[in-house]
Amino acid sequence: MPTSFSRRVFLGSAGAFSTGCFRKPKTGYTGYAFVANEEGRAVAAVDLNALTLVRHIRLDSPPSKIVGRASRKAVYALTPKTGMVHEISSRKLERERWNAVCASAIDMKISPHGDALWVLAREPRQLIELRLEEFEPGRRIALPEDCVDFDLSTAKPEALATFRDAGQVGVIDLGTGKLRRIECGSAVSMARFRKDGRQWIAAHADKRLLSIFDTVSGRVVVRLPLAVRPDHFCFKADGGQLFVTGEGMDAVVIVFPYSTEVAETVAAGHAPGAMAVSSHDPEFLFVTNPRSGQVTILNIESRRMVGVAQVGADPSSIVVTPDSQYALVLNRQSGDMAVIYIMPTAKRTKSPAALLTMIPVGSKPVSAVVQSV
Repeated sequence: MPTSFSRRVFLGSAGAFSTGCFRKPKTGYTGYAFVANEEGRAVAAVDLNALTLVRHIRLDSPPSKIVGRASRKAVYALTPKTGMVHEISSRKLERERWNAVCASAIDMKISPHGDALWVLAREPRQLIELRLEEFEPGRRIALPEDCVDFDLSTAKPEALATFRDAGQVGVIDLGTGKLRRIECGSAVSMARFRKDGRQWIAAHADKRLLSIFDTVSGRVVVRLPLAVRPDHFCFKADGGQLFVTGEGMDAVVIVFPYSTEVAETVAAGHAPGAMAVSSHDPEFLFVTNPRSGQVTILNIESRRMVGVAQVGADPSSIVVTPDSQYALVLNRQSGDMAVIYIMPTAKRTKSPAALLTMIPVGSKPVSAVVQSV
């Protein structure tokens, strides 16, 4: 049976080790976690070496998303009500540039090469490129209907736009702006490219079903019935496994995108939600359980639950540091960030991780990114 731990007791076969005798790792992560606080209208900067909140960076409006890339010493926050993107220096910990690219926005993603942001705008209905060098809009691609989600291919300049009501996904050539509408059979909540870009996966909004499409032809390759409604996706770094959670079962569904099959359905705590993967050997899947205030830890290779952490009220998002040393859990209701230390293999007994600390970060944290310095 998996072992659980509270805020004051970390994972252990008998639960006998408390935070009072647990020492901080000798080598912390040299960098910051930047946390977007929706109700606080700010971005919190947390020093991951000292494990301390060092600054709140105020914004004009509630942020919903924050992204970054290691090659740039900056992170980018989106305030959707104002359609504004804010550049925050990861060295100075202050806002340096900002641009209102549209009247209101839905989402943004950083390009695979890290040279631009793409913003899905609500008003006007467009997909907008923001070039990071000059911090000015570039290409603008008109969308025929309201969208709820989009994705960028890492293999070629293409995007997917999920239309709100049409039961269709648009495949967009970012070079020419040409859009092809693909009929999906029923409403879709999101669509994601396979890592090689040759196929893409649609999550049906009202069914326990995934549909996989060929990118070139637009034809359905396979429809995969699931034990859950596909509300949340999480890919392994190599793209070889897709983890799916959602309404219908207290479990994670494991899908193999390249062989287009459902591999297994694994218990993952009560009402599992957002997920993140560590790249340690063995790899672990961290699964939030918002209703119970927990995070369930699964060994990806064995597909077994190896621990459960009590982390805070309404854990809704989770990020793993690039070195896979920490899993950072954002607790939306309690306004803090749980830091879970992922132990190196040589230091493990039976437990793969330990709850290290809880850091207050602000009101309603919804998104985070980690940046080295």
